[in-house]
Amino acid sequence: MSCWETIADYALRSVGVGERLLPRSDFTLCQQVVLIGSGMIWNVYFGVLALFAGFFLATAVALGKAAQNPLLRKPAEWFIFLFRGSPLFIQFFFAYFLFLSLKQVAPFFTPLTSAWAGALVVLFLNTAAYSGEIFYGALLSVPKGDTEAADAYGFSGWPRFRRVIWPTMLRLAWPAYTNEAIFLFHATTLVYFSGFPAFQQRGDALYYASYFADKTFNPFVPYPILAGYFILLTLLLIGLFGLINRRLNRHLPQERREKMRLRLNLIR
Repeated sequence: MSCWETIADYALRSVGVGERLLPRSDFTLCQQVVLIGSGMIWNVYFGVLALFAGFFLATAVALGKAAQNPLLRKPAEWFIFLFRGSPLFIQFFFAYFLFLSLKQVAPFFTPLTSAWAGALVVLFLNTAAYSGEIFYGALLSVPKGDTEAADAYGFSGWPRFRRVIWPTMLRLAWPAYTNEAIFLFHATTLVYFSGFPAFQQRGDALYYASYFADKTFNPFVPYPILAGYFILLTLLLIGLFGLINRRLNRHLPQERREKMRLRLNLIR
């Protein structure tokens, strides 16, 4: 089988398109690159949707934690504490068995026992908690002069938040939020190593890398391929978030613009 035939058969296998059976022997480098790359589709799916939805929930959680009303502040504080205080791997296990129990009560929860929905919910809540804490810290760091200027111009309530506080909060939080986004995409590799099963062996990139490592007894080919894909994805995220960061800081002098720095989370 040529490499082009391998691409045609396995490039979209992780989403159910192409050859159903995985190769069993005589594994080629092309097969490993293509199948691991096919699994990256799921990693990107989980990361993009969880990050997009979590951004808005994180903003609401940060505002809730900064609120004076304890009915808003306490739920936000406990939400952040719960998801930041427990390992993500345990959250996947707990959520899967919780969804299985809820499925027996109401069929409405059936999709949540599948990774495409259930694991996405866990990642969404987890990143919202971490990002909410980042946004909360940035919210407290908004310069008092900015809010005083908004008051002087007659802004109050929602216009004041939308036009003054929120942009400043994002500008201050963006470098740390970029690192959270990178970690989130790396954390997607835990999905199929937790309780959520891979339907018909349609797993993510780490699932296929582990498959080849188990079959060939040689982890030094599939895992570096997997690392290469995630390095490329990380560089793409840094570039994209860097463009947004420049947009957020476009009004500042060049020497005052904060540079993007990658800070890896070694333990979480």
